[in-house]
Amino acid sequence: MRATFLSGYRVLWILVMFDLPTDTKKQRKAATRFREFLLNEGFERSQFSVYARFVSGKEGFDARVRKIERNLPTEGDVQILQFTDKQYENMIRFYDQGRQNSRKKHDQLVLF
Repeated sequence: MRATFLSGYRVLWILVMFDLPTDTKKQRKAATRFREFLLNEGFERSQFSVYARFVSGKEGFDARVRKIERNLPTEGDVQILQFTDKQYENMIRFYDQGRQNSRKKHDQLVLF
């Protein structure tokens, strides 16, 4: 059996960032529902309104964007970025004023 390696330049990460209104009970419920949708879709919470997920190429990215679009709250600002696994690996992160090591391994597993 031939081993297949995924190129860090071909596999992608999808980053969803959002600012949703939470002034009313209905808005808070919609924001919570959107966060729960992202978690149920395999996204990891990076920050309160920033979620990331590993996807298998451009087709996987496009499919996730369509699914997110179908589940958008009626109000608010949602932005979606894509970047390669290599770019994600080179991210610089500071936590409690200290520089953290880059994330070499991800918690998600993509099966084809």
